[in-house]
Amino acid sequence: MEAEVKNICKKVKEAANNFAGVNELTKNAVLLTVKELLLTNVDKIIDANKVDIVLALKQGRNQAFIDRLTLTPERIKLMADGLDAIVALGDPVGEVTEEYVLPNGLKVYKIRAPLGVVGIIFEARPNVAVDAAALCIKSGNGVVLRGSSDSSESVNALVGYIKEGLSKHGLSPNLVGNIEPKDRSTSVEMLKQEHSIDVVIPRGGESLKKVVLENATMPVIASSGGNCHIYVASSADIDVANEIILNAKTSRPAVCNALETLLIDIKIAEKALPMLCANLAKRGVEIRLTKEAAKYYKGDKIVDMNEMYIEYDDLIVKVNVVQDINDAIAHINEYGTHHSEAIISTNELEIEKFMKEVDSCALYANASTRFTDGFELGLGAEMGISTQKLHVRGPIGLKELTSVKYCVYGEGHIRK
Repeated sequence: MEAEVKNICKKVKEAANNFAGVNELTKNAVLLTVKELLLTNVDKIIDANKVDIVLALKQGRNQAFIDRLTLTPERIKLMADGLDAIVALGDPVGEVTEEYVLPNGLKVYKIRAPLGVVGIIFEARPNVAVDAAALCIKSGNGVVLRGSSDSSESVNALVGYIKEGLSKHGLSPNLVGNIEPKDRSTSVEMLKQEHSIDVVIPRGGESLKKVVLENATMPVIASSGGNCHIYVASSADIDVANEIILNAKTSRPAVCNALETLLIDIKIAEKALPMLCANLAKRGVEIRLTKEAAKYYKGDKIVDMNEMYIEYDDLIVKVNVVQDINDAIAHINEYGTHHSEAIISTNELEIEKFMKEVDSCALYANASTRFTDGFELGLGAEMGISTQKLHVRGPIGLKELTSVKYCVYGEGHIRK
């Protein structure tokens, strides 16, 4: 197994070196071919996905997990739409971000270049394979994929069509490597391949991120999870707040940009909190309240402040009452994971204060946290959401998969 993983990574590196100079027209042609292959093989993809779902059900996986795993014709169409969106974006490779001439006559150009080979280890969601491969192809990178055993049949089917798309245009199918998730050792072995993989991105739960951070011998771009907050300020339009909160919590509760903690200003708690909680409960959401919040609504459970750190990824929400916007900001910065936070307010000054003082990668005023997504934010797709501050923060799109290099032109210059 060790030799197999090393060989896959080595082949991706070789293919990526040859791919770095491929032009935008060819990259786009590959992605459009992959799109057509996906759309003409929907039934085969769904058949493969059904094998994964049957196994997941036998293993007692919860409904939120099954939802992440499931592929439908609509979701395959969304993958295809994502490929169209990536094609429509400009190729960042070769973009001159800065240029100048030194006093000695040397011409200096700072130019975007591919990272090289990106490794991505992900759980459950098979669509990640397509998003990751497409973004890497458009940004001139190779990619090593390592999904979970839960989605192996689905990922194998999808990767097969991506490789076919590359081959149809005379490019090496080795540009996209797929490591079989036979056991955890394949992840650990992949994380030792620093000579072949330039950066690795974990996309999954905290246990996966822990394994990656502890074992990776190459740089890691990671997220700290999505303990996302919505603060309903005293000036908020409660009807607007209600719609946003329902969307953020119930549209897809298992994703990292879903609402986990609801903060309500004490000045409107008596009126707003019961209504907002009751409407969530009608949608099947379990309501967990602090002792202060429980004064206004009888929920399912009373919790202490230690629970404020928890991300549920399920139809569960924490509710707390805060004194004012300063209290809300302090709460979010203490208990949040620096992912996505929203304020519902009609007061421009407090909105600006929220935007400046909350330390998270995505902030919203009067909008759902569910928009923290590469496709929704105009990036075509994403490799994940980074809550780090170095190299990239927020959705990881095309430009975030490039670095820069200095290209210096002289005329026989030597340094004295």
